[in-house]
Amino acid sequence: MKDKFVKSVRKKFKDRSNIGINKYGTTLERKDLSKKDWFIHLQEELMDATLYIEVLINKINENEQTKDNKGVK
Repeated sequence: MKDKFVKSVRKKFKDRSNIGINKYGTTLERKDLSKKDWFIHLQEELMDATLYIEVLINKINENEQTKDNKGVK
């Protein structure tokens, strides 16, 4: 693999898959969830992602305010 970023993401996918299999005892090939269940899982993950983005934006804003208060731009 020539692209270090693709290599890194592939490793993270493999690691995350193993964590999920160990935690839930199944793969994403499971048959016990309906399409609606999958959409609910996706919605919950996207809601979490939105919260993470909000935290990071807040931290950037706080950092910018700190720099502005110190006269650094």
